[in-house]
Amino acid sequence: MIQLYTDMSPHAWKIPIALEEMGLAYEVNHISLGAGAQKSADYLKISPWGVVPTIIDQEENDLVVIESGAILIYLAEKSGRLLPTSVAQRSRVLQWLMFHTANMGPAQSVMDLLTYEIEKPIPAAVEYYRQRALSMYDVFDRQLSENEYVAGEFSIADIAHWVYVGTHEWVGLTIDAFPNVQRWLSTMARRPGCCRGLDVPSPVKPDLVPPGEEFKKYRRYLEIVASMKRP
Repeated sequence: MIQLYTDMSPHAWKIPIALEEMGLAYEVNHISLGAGAQKSADYLKISPWGVVPTIIDQEENDLVVIESGAILIYLAEKSGRLLPTSVAQRSRVLQWLMFHTANMGPAQSVMDLLTYEIEKPIPAAVEYYRQRALSMYDVFDRQLSENEYVAGEFSIADIAHWVYVGTHEWVGLTIDAFPNVQRWLSTMARRPGCCRGLDVPSPVKPDLVPPGEEFKKYRRYLEIVASMKRP
């Protein structure tokens, strides 16, 4: 059994999506980022950096695996799914997984930080990362022009990208100029495992968010996430 420690965020959603797509048994341990549970003494014994997601594989002497990219690779190798065994195909998947972890993911994460977390916006910095993110989308779109999925067949690389590309609107990006990205998003939305994974650790239900201006931002975010399930 896999013990999954997670919360609701693009970074964390990669792992329940992968677990659902791979058909691996797992139990959910909700680590509330809003409550600061990721920095508790007990959790830091599991995840020294105090971040989610983390897994513990009870079938491997309680092996702890941190970092979403490493977890995706570990689960793919454990299940024998979503990471090809041939040298060339495996390399392609890992290249596009690393393209996400080194480029697209960080660019959008910084945009999120600059947009919502700092008190005084820095317009030049926001614009720099906006252009950087769009340049990554252009690369991604060209790759998808020749492939149904980013590395050919559906893989852990698609999972890693989906939870960020699917929430592009949150950081003020538009994908109007990227028809292949739009087509790919629609394809991903039709995968039941992907959609089930988005509802871990809690169902994505914007209507359940309390009314009021203080909750408006969170409600809008969940609306964007919920839209990822619609082809």
